[in-house]
Amino acid sequence: MKIKLCAILFFVSISFGFSQSIENLMLATRQLYQANYTMDFETIALLSYPKIEEIIGKESLLEKLDLRHQNEEFRLRLQLEMVPFQFGPIRKIEEKSFCVVTFRNPMRYFFENKLSPEKVVEKTTWLQEINNTKVVIFEPKRNSFNVKKMSTYLAVFDETTNNQWKFFNLDDPNQKQIFDTIFNESIKKELGL
Repeated sequence: MKIKLCAILFFVSISFGFSQSIENLMLATRQLYQANYTMDFETIALLSYPKIEEIIGKESLLEKLDLRHQNEEFRLRLQLEMVPFQFGPIRKIEEKSFCVVTFRNPMRYFFENKLSPEKVVEKTTWLQEINNTKVVIFEPKRNSFNVKKMSTYLAVFDETTNNQWKFFNLDDPNQKQIFDTIFNESIKKELGL
């Protein structure tokens, strides 16, 4: 009887811990997206994988985030306050837990100066390349582009994250490069990245 009770308690504690981990992952993902939506760069830095800040520095990270969202040429805004996330399986690889999170992410790029027809073609091609999408629609009245794309966050839970989920935004070229540098090919292959 005691063995059955111990076994039941063991399985309950494991499932509780696993569900807590999933709940924490879902909450942290929503917080990261919300921080991007509101351009809360401090929160984005806080939720980013610690090695990102360690490699490029906090001030540099904040500056890069700011320039990505607003600069002399354009302003980038996420269009939806909330989006449905698709969570891949949580994978334990080399003592680290990973989860690939994808979501449809409509964005709008508002250009500061009126674009000529030639510039519209040039910027359309550029936006398709940097956003890895074919769906880029110019809206002349707003002097803006509506970009529909799939975005990817990689959530990581390991010894460097203080038992919390931290993220790489794989849409960000700097963060993608740091991810590629830190993690080996076998991890990337197993995650399908």
